[in-house]
Amino acid sequence: MQCGWPLLGPLQWSCYVNKQVKVKAGKDDEHRGWLLTVDPVSASLVLVNFREAGGASVQVVMGHAVEDVEVLQEADAETVERLQTPFLLPRTLKLDPDELRSRRGGVRRWLEQNRVPVTEEGDELIVAGVLTITAPYGPENCCSSNQIILDRIQKLIQSRVPLHPHHPEADPERDLSLQD
Repeated sequence: MQCGWPLLGPLQWSCYVNKQVKVKAGKDDEHRGWLLTVDPVSASLVLVNFREAGGASVQVVMGHAVEDVEVLQEADAETVERLQTPFLLPRTLKLDPDELRSRRGGVRRWLEQNRVPVTEEGDELIVAGVLTITAPYGPENCCSSNQIILDRIQKLIQSRVPLHPHHPEADPERDLSLQD
């Protein structure tokens, strides 16, 4: 990779995701780790290193400082799963299938009311083909490598559902359209 890392763009950056890389960021500054994602605005790299005792450390290398990125190793299926595991929230809320179906439908309708393209694939909602929403369909259940879309959809869902799931207004069937 040449010195133009920030100029490459998301399509080229995605070729480096889920690979172990060596990043040169300055004269004597070198970082190694598994590339989890690249911020589309700043070209910053998010590197993950697994600890022997368990867990992972996360490091961000600012995009403007990157001079060279070299792929060291491809990730196998186990490594890809490990890369995603530290960032998945535990599912502490247990809901029955009917309630989950109702929430999924409510979130889908809310997104459609806000003119957001959304489809259902099994138990997941797919937004514009680049974001996935899993059960129980809250802002924290959104997943996307596009940080801008992720932030906007999370805020949109947050504006629909209060934080506490047992709050009376947390009913996913509640009509939240603006009324005069």
